Amino acid sequence: MIRLTELRLPLEHTPEELTAAVLQRLGLRSDELLTLHIHKRSADARKKSAPLFVYSLDLELADEAAVLVRFKDDLHVKPTPDMEYQFVARAPANLPQRPVVIGFGPAGIFAALILAQMGFRPLVLERGRKVRERTRDTWDLWRKHNLHPESNVQFGEGGAGTFSDGKLYTQIRDPRHLGRKVLTEFVKAGAPEEILYVSKPHIGTFRLVSMVEKMRAEIESLGGEIRFEARVEDLRIEDGQVRGVVLANGEEIRADHVILALGHSARDTFAMLHRRGVFMEAKPFSIGFRIEHPQSLIDKARYGSFAGHPLLGAADYKLVHHARNGRTVYSFCMCPGGQVVAATSEEGCVVTNGMSQYSRAERNANSGLVVDVSPADFQGEGRNDPLAGIEFQRQWERRAFELGGGNYDAPGQRVGDFLAGRPSEHLGAVIPSYQPGVHLTDLATALPDFAISAMREAIPAFDRQIHGFALEDALLTGVETRTSSPVRVTRGKDCQSRNVRGLFPAGEGAGYAGGILSAAVDGIEVAEALALDFLSGKA
Repeated sequence: MIRLTELRLPLEHTPEELTAAVLQRLGLRSDELLTLHIHKRSADARKKSAPLFVYSLDLELADEAAVLVRFKDDLHVKPTPDMEYQFVARAPANLPQRPVVIGFGPAGIFAALILAQMGFRPLVLERGRKVRERTRDTWDLWRKHNLHPESNVQFGEGGAGTFSDGKLYTQIRDPRHLGRKVLTEFVKAGAPEEILYVSKPHIGTFRLVSMVEKMRAEIESLGGEIRFEARVEDLRIEDGQVRGVVLANGEEIRADHVILALGHSARDTFAMLHRRGVFMEAKPFSIGFRIEHPQSLIDKARYGSFAGHPLLGAADYKLVHHARNGRTVYSFCMCPGGQVVAATSEEGCVVTNGMSQYSRAERNANSGLVVDVSPADFQGEGRNDPLAGIEFQRQWERRAFELGGGNYDAPGQRVGDFLAGRPSEHLGAVIPSYQPGVHLTDLATALPDFAISAMREAIPAFDRQIHGFALEDALLTGVETRTSSPVRVTRGKDCQSRNVRGLFPAGEGAGYAGGILSAAVDGIEVAEALALDFLSGKA
């Protein structure tokens, strides 16, 4: 097949017009085009008066060789690459021992799925509950102020990504097209087929719930086992080789190959790994607030007179500002037509995050407005504590709990008041979406001074890019602290821990991914590394 890229058509066009544009571009007759498949479609709204769709197409032609010769110097006409996933190994018929996967978020799910498809019958240990039970527990916090420390937005089947916008795009290098394998498995599990070709695919929380259940069933049908409410409390390590895990109930499970797909909030497990001498290091992350605007304001700023067009949907944005104090402020995990959610996993802390349903039809747009933090900000002079970032996060989460009234309400402030340096006493046109509730206050002490200063500088700068971003009644809700893991469980080229053989750190919690798709891809790569090591007999 041939891949034709950068084909531009008006927003409203018919399939026949798309075919005609292909024939004209390549100088072909209609009988010479046998099949046409959309590989990617994106919207280009830079010219608000005439937005376009930009296509990348896979074409089956009657004489592909002749077309490739004719367009040999055209960068937009090339052979279609082979994107079919190839398994790197197959398990032996009589498997001597099952690999263990700790955690059942995106990295853990895909690590377990690939291992199961290769015949390794993995055992998955997840500290939280099944996704539907977990959803009820999460709503208990959102509606009744009742936190379940082992079952919430962070812990449970599906991981933190279950309660998110379900974004499935990433900027990682992916020469083997592993992201395609992830998207294909999601479609098999019930995701809309459009995620295979739209430029910024998303699923939404409700669809993710049923998809996760179907993927669990697939793993189990292939001989895998998933155990819930099974928190790993300790590792057994002998002479630098992992030999097993110990659960909170005292049960010991023998394993020479263990994947750590913990997620970024497994703070007690990070502490255990540190006590056991597993090599890890502090890494940068970001902290900030959630900011909410009317979705209609963002649509108008991005799409002009085409705002609200059904083919464009709810508009998003991506913003970056380099502040005078040396900090970078940027939008993070932008959720069009969504809501701000309570995302803490620890008692006495408030953490915010954002999520959307597939329709993205809620009144407000929300995004993290975050500032970069480096280990130098929390390590202290002469210290080298890999867990110091966790304490730094916790400090501001506890402060948010206090400012919010001590009942899991979040502290909030109107943007106009934040910029003017005065407490908010009443809401304006933007009604907060955060549940269980927002307590209006002054956010000036909710984060370090450098972060407050940088954000006060960035918001007016962003307003010059998106008119209305500094809207007086836009709302800030604190705090967003878990943008990424504060630690990296360092691994080598073979994906194993630097100092514990058989231990495979994976995904966002280990510091090697950021988001659903990149974590899933990392889970695949780690599963492959484990399988090859397993078959080598080195353990």
